[in-house]
Amino acid sequence: MLDVNNLKREFRSSSTTVTAVDDVSLSLGDGVFAAIVGKSGSGKSTLLSLLGTLDKPTSGTIRIDDEDVSKMSDRKLTAYRRDKIGFVFQSYNLIPNLSALQNVMLPMEFDGIARLERRKRAEQLLEQVGLTGEQQKRKPGRLSGGEQQRVAIARALANKPKLILADEPTGNLDTETGKVIFDLLHDLARSENTTILAVTHDTEIAGQTDRTFHLKDGKLL
Repeated sequence: MLDVNNLKREFRSSSTTVTAVDDVSLSLGDGVFAAIVGKSGSGKSTLLSLLGTLDKPTSGTIRIDDEDVSKMSDRKLTAYRRDKIGFVFQSYNLIPNLSALQNVMLPMEFDGIARLERRKRAEQLLEQVGLTGEQQKRKPGRLSGGEQQRVAIARALANKPKLILADEPTGNLDTETGKVIFDLLHDLARSENTTILAVTHDTEIAGQTDRTFHLKDGKLL
């Protein structure tokens, strides 16, 4: 499903070149939950930006579902991100003046899905991540950190992506809640047959995923 070959990202200035991602190759199948661990500055976030097509590699290829996204035009990439890739962030990135339900419905609106269908799928996804009834009507400010991250995960699943990328999804949560969120992601990878790749600094939690990649100085160990 995800096939990365000899990926490199260099940042150049007039006097120096910094290699943030250095000849990385990895493959993940459908429904796999994997983690990338490494110290601050190891290149984790840069790698995730490349895989999410938010940045372009200096060299190498990224194939998602047999499409070479590393060579797509910017216009095609915008549509591809919307339809094929879901993002979960440490800071949740929910829209504060929308309810949990409306936050999950929003990506489907951009994709042209009818309102009744959007609402039905959003309700189902929120129930799937453990938010029901009155919780779905609350705005982010009236939800706990763990509940907000559940909304963010449901939103990432809205357009049935092939790949979900999670950047420190438990970074703002206590240890117990963080484990619950990781367990939830693991279950969703199975039930939705979605490949999930999460960046985390927590090696204990990462060890519970299907696969763990260790990044150091831009290289996979």
